[in-house]
Amino acid sequence: MFLMLRPHALRLAHLVCACVLALGGRAATAADRSCTMRVESDLFADGAEAPVARSLTLFENGVAWDFLELSTPGEGTAADTPTLQLAEIVLHDPARQRVVVIDPQRDVKTQVETLRLERLSVSLARWARNADDRLVRWAGGPDFDAGLTEKTDELELVGPRVRYAVAYGAAPSPEAAAMYREFADTALLLKALLHPGGIPPFPRLALNRRLEAADAIPAEVTLEIDPKLALLPGASRLRSVHRTHPRLLAADAKRIEEAQTRIASAASVDIATFVDRGQD
Repeated sequence: MFLMLRPHALRLAHLVCACVLALGGRAATAADRSCTMRVESDLFADGAEAPVARSLTLFENGVAWDFLELSTPGEGTAADTPTLQLAEIVLHDPARQRVVVIDPQRDVKTQVETLRLERLSVSLARWARNADDRLVRWAGGPDFDAGLTEKTDELELVGPRVRYAVAYGAAPSPEAAAMYREFADTALLLKALLHPGGIPPFPRLALNRRLEAADAIPAEVTLEIDPKLALLPGASRLRSVHRTHPRLLAADAKRIEEAQTRIASAASVDIATFVDRGQD
């Protein structure tokens, strides 16, 4: 079960997902949010064939539902075989300027206002730009042009001991690219709030701005980092694969309905209580 993940391992998994999965297009307007779209994402560590995380993001009626599954130890005779279990559900509700995060195993939820994430972005950038560590200081931005290379359908961003590579394709529409950017930027800042640590989000935000110009959505994102700084033990190369579909599937409506029921029934807690998943 999901609770078999130790708190430290869970935090690392969230950091990894934030570093690789959340990349997008440009900021959405209210009109853009009328789009319907689904994005499936798998995250792989080094050359592994099985993903360590998977997410399904459903865009409909102006909101985005993000369902995150994380790798856990298997059970029974296949105890060493990892399986994916639902770890978190996030409702991105830009019209109400809020994000609701649900822990389905503990049946609790917490709400984060958009304004709080905007303030976090300002304070985090200020801190990073004055850090002693070269990577953290570089990741504070604001200018990443020196390390950025653009090719046809590809972006590469290189910094101290880190490299990002993004292969992208055309979004179903410019409005879809805008909607995905809004989701992706918010997801990055949300992870920085709930699971602090790792590389500050500003290099990914810079890549998002480039994807904006191309009306694009990432197809594959690779993060290569100095092994001494690896976000997962022994994993210095992380790769996420994204599949975008312009329509929802029949099963998606049921998944959204179940998530709405979870939001209604889950107990509301503050952020500190939400992130405290217990000790080893």
